Amino acid sequence: DSLGEYAKALEYYEKSLKIKLSVYGSDHPDVAISYNNIGAVYDSLGEYAKALEYYEKSLKISLSVYGSDHPDVALSYNNIGFVYSSLGEYAKALEYYEKSLKISLSVYGSDHPDVALSYNNIGFVYSSLGEYAKALEYYEKSLKIRLSVFGSYHPDVASSYNNIGSVYDSLGEYAKALEYYEKSLKISLSVYGSDHPDVALSYNNIGFVYSSLGEYAKALEYYEKSLKIIASDHPDVSHIFNNIGLVYSFLGEYAKALGYYEKSLEIRLSVFGSYHPDVASSYSNIGFVYDSLGEYTKALEYYEKSLKISLSVYGEYHPAVVSLQEQILKLKQFQ
Repeated sequence: DSLGEYAKALEYYEKSLKIKLSVYGSDHPDVAISYNNIGAVYDSLGEYAKALEYYEKSLKISLSVYGSDHPDVALSYNNIGFVYSSLGEYAKALEYYEKSLKISLSVYGSDHPDVALSYNNIGFVYSSLGEYAKALEYYEKSLKIRLSVFGSYHPDVASSYNNIGSVYDSLGEYAKALEYYEKSLKISLSVYGSDHPDVALSYNNIGFVYSSLGEYAKALEYYEKSLKIIASDHPDVSHIFNNIGLVYSFLGEYAKALGYYEKSLEIRLSVFGSYHPDVASSYSNIGFVYDSLGEYTKALEYYEKSLKISLSVYGEYHPAVVSLQEQILKLKQFQ
């Protein structure tokens, strides 16, 4: 299982770190690499506080050894940005991604994979904030570099297609979203075969488009394909459970919807803690089920939990916040 693999990796990296510390002392580039690797494992496990601790140790060494304008420093800024993005702290994420981009541009010029990565990550932040025109601009910059550097059949190109698809998905341009998701899937299948997390991600995203189009049987088929690939202890399972919950909610099968939403929420709380956009989304979805069932007091309770988090993450002008405020006002009329 995936947890077992991460435990093995952690054990190996910690042994390696111990040796490096005894040979080189604490302020050596190889020690920084070990800290970075350990941070990456915790990042993958969703243990963001630990990931941040190790990434910052790595950054501190790289800054003292190389100064502020070095690729290893850019890598640390990028990784720290990724943690803040995963935590829904988008202003901080943007700050670190832009620091990383500035170094990569000065070191490599404008046509390099590390520059493409920064553009991609900045695009993700804007997408998460609902600034879709900006997101698309950065994703397309990233894709252009990746195509010119890697050619058309590469995992990074697949990732760019997936991200552009997600923006069109959010904009309700489902035909375009499907086109990009299917391009991404085609590459992932050819690169990895059928049993890989990136393939599962594509199935999940294609399922979401079919769900949005009201083609619920197709949506469920893709979600089930995705679930078969992803290990049950992987954080991404929460998204699939959430999406299956959405389908059952649309179908009016509220007991089933609630079951999947609660499974999703449980994972999200354990991975992200209580102040995260995905947790807010889960509360909102559970609220909607109670709303649909006419259990307005419970619905209000979940909508208000969701609003509290959403306001702190997005500010008051985000579409999710506006929508929640409208739902709460409506429900208060029933009180």
